[in-house]
Amino acid sequence: MLSDPIADLLTRIRNAKLVKHKTVSIPNSILKESILKILKNKGYIKDYKLENKAPQKTLKVTLKYIHKKSAINQIKRISKPGVRIYANIKELPVYIRGRGMVILSTSKGVMEAKQAIKNNLGGEVLLKVN
Repeated sequence: MLSDPIADLLTRIRNAKLVKHKTVSIPNSILKESILKILKNKGYIKDYKLENKAPQKTLKVTLKYIHKKSAINQIKRISKPGVRIYANIKELPVYIRGRGMVILSTSKGVMEAKQAIKNNLGGEVLLKVN
């Protein structure tokens, strides 16, 4: 049992990126799937799909490379199990000019900070990508 499944997701992506793997397998969860959906929509990963292999379902993530460089420059966990970081709408970090994004968990689900601001929501700051 993992104590921080989001950190495990990010570490697996970072490690696969460092050795230039095209795909990486990750144990499935709804939260991880929500994060991967946002990363795919914003162009940080090429694709992901759910595989029904025994004993546990896995997510197969296809990483995106542009001119042999990963589309993800840095991916960092912000709120951790020991130190939760919450932000209201005025405190939400938003990156300008396409230099990254912040993903957070709100009462309406997992979303990007820009979308949370449009919906007038705050929440737990999960991770930062650029």
